[in-house]
Amino acid sequence: MKNSQSKNTTLTLDDLYGSNVIYTSRPSYGSNPWLALEEHQGNYSTGRELIIAGQTPILVHAACVTNKLSLLFKTVGIKIPSNILKFENQTTYEKLIKKSAYEFNKKIHFQYPHEPEILKNEYYSLDKETLIALNNKTRLHEWTGYKYLPKREVVTVAEFENSVSNWEFPFVIKPGGDLPTAGGYGVMICYNNEDLKNTKQKISKASHITNSVIIEQKIEAINNYSVQYAYSENEGIRYLGATEQLTDQYGYYKGNHNFQKVPLSVIQAGKEIMENGVKNGYFGIAGFDLLVDKNDDIFAIDLNFRQNGSTSMLLLDPLLNDGYHKFYNYISHYENERFFATILKYVQKGVLFPIAFYDGDWFTEDTVKSRFCGIWHGSNKDYIERIEEEFSKEIYDD
Repeated sequence: MKNSQSKNTTLTLDDLYGSNVIYTSRPSYGSNPWLALEEHQGNYSTGRELIIAGQTPILVHAACVTNKLSLLFKTVGIKIPSNILKFENQTTYEKLIKKSAYEFNKKIHFQYPHEPEILKNEYYSLDKETLIALNNKTRLHEWTGYKYLPKREVVTVAEFENSVSNWEFPFVIKPGGDLPTAGGYGVMICYNNEDLKNTKQKISKASHITNSVIIEQKIEAINNYSVQYAYSENEGIRYLGATEQLTDQYGYYKGNHNFQKVPLSVIQAGKEIMENGVKNGYFGIAGFDLLVDKNDDIFAIDLNFRQNGSTSMLLLDPLLNDGYHKFYNYISHYENERFFATILKYVQKGVLFPIAFYDGDWFTEDTVKSRFCGIWHGSNKDYIERIEEEFSKEIYDD
């Protein structure tokens, strides 16, 4: 592994937001059927930016910064940053946001918008309406400049059943409106009538908060790129790199791995989209899912004007072994001590770089599964896949 003491990340949140802004990656505790995050998963997500925070204070759940994370970080030559605002539950989380803004006059940089009763719009670091608009899937054509579009139709919930009858399988259904989605939740791929039946049920359950639905062509992709950029006034637009997003056949997120060579046409397409976002007031990190088919045509299927799972992997590149990198999430089977010990073993081997660890044992009254995300890094894909298989057997097999 490269010496972490003598290397730096490519970019930190401090470079983008400064130290007078407080960052939170946690989705609101409010109900959202398209995120489908249970409470612990939402808490766990707050630990992913610790390494790349720089001097920017961040809101982090206390279970993400226990002695177990300290040991993992120490193994790779990193210390837990001191600029952490710890919360323990919904009450303390929302109190910290309000106190930081209303008492200390800090701006909050939200990964996902929160309800107005939690914080007034003027305390958003990035304008709330801009954040919502840029991540609204029904407006994708605006941010792509009417380019790179799959065949798609935006209909009301009431029109959906009649409109979808005119489409041939397979196709993709996505919710419209302002509620955020992530990790493939909210993306419904229909291969047959059974899939469509399940999709109709999901839309019906969410009809009270979702006014529109998107029906979209399913692209038969040769490559699936997640291209990422950052923008600040000081540096302008900066290309951070690209990963391949790994999903199952129904679009659920399964991690990312790095791309050695990305076509210039794909990089340029992503830059055009980023430029459109910046013109409309965006700053920070953004990642766009761009598919390339057998004809080398490029299709933009999802625009995330926010950080995503593979952002840290790209920014941590100077700290990783040269070669193949894969970002992945793991969850214990309630054997939390075994889970942690195995993770530590592979971090010590120099093939697994830790990003976040959610310590289930921090909870003394409830039985909670620990969670971990990190980056596998080694000379080539075959080698890492063998190591990863050994790891999975050690943490999951009886």
